[in-house]
Amino acid sequence: MKFLVFLMIMVSNAAGMDLSGKMFVFPQETNTAHVKLIPANVNLQSLTVCHRSFTDLKRDHSLFSLSSTNDHNHFLVFMNWAKQEIQSHVHNLFVGYGGLDYAPNKWHSICTTWNSSSGLVQMWFNGQPLVIKYIAFTLPLTTNPIIIVGQEQDSHGGGFDAKQSFVGMMCDVHMWNYVISPCEIQKYMKEKNFTPGNVLNWAALNHQKTEKVLTENKQIGCHDLHEEGCRNNIFCSTFC
Repeated sequence: MKFLVFLMIMVSNAAGMDLSGKMFVFPQETNTAHVKLIPANVNLQSLTVCHRSFTDLKRDHSLFSLSSTNDHNHFLVFMNWAKQEIQSHVHNLFVGYGGLDYAPNKWHSICTTWNSSSGLVQMWFNGQPLVIKYIAFTLPLTTNPIIIVGQEQDSHGGGFDAKQSFVGMMCDVHMWNYVISPCEIQKYMKEKNFTPGNVLNWAALNHQKTEKVLTENKQIGCHDLHEEGCRNNIFCSTFC
């Protein structure tokens, strides 16, 4: 029995790995498989988080989960299927963004910004800037953060629910400890030469994989996911 458990719980570690051209694959629904992302610093007066994902899920699922010893939803990007909105959570408060073309079996690129001094949040979806919203004046995120993709944390580093797990592919996860410019976000969206994250950098990512998570070559099309939408978006030419 111990041998079977050992085979089922596979943990792989990587320090500063260059994942350029790679993606994480979460092939099945579980309450265990996840990747812990280890930040380069934890002084988060403000932040920007960007990632690309591909799934056919038709239920709630987590896209990015940062917990602290004080709040399990310290910073969370979450797809609420019942409300048909992607939510930004900060210190267990949240705002939702609905009316998005979150189509299955397509790459979607999402960036979320938050400023602690103003309490303002904004999301960018597939190159489109969404409305700036006020979430609340909140303290900086500094208390022992644990960052996880693949699962949503209902406790600090755990409390996973299979029905909120992510199943699909994820790539190009970056995080900055400031609000990056609209031009930098557009460069990220179009996979041009942008300033990599100084908290999480996909090209030098400290991470720990637990159980059934694979690292595969990024599939063709990830870099083209925004070309059609970008042609009709004035921000592409205005900002960059």
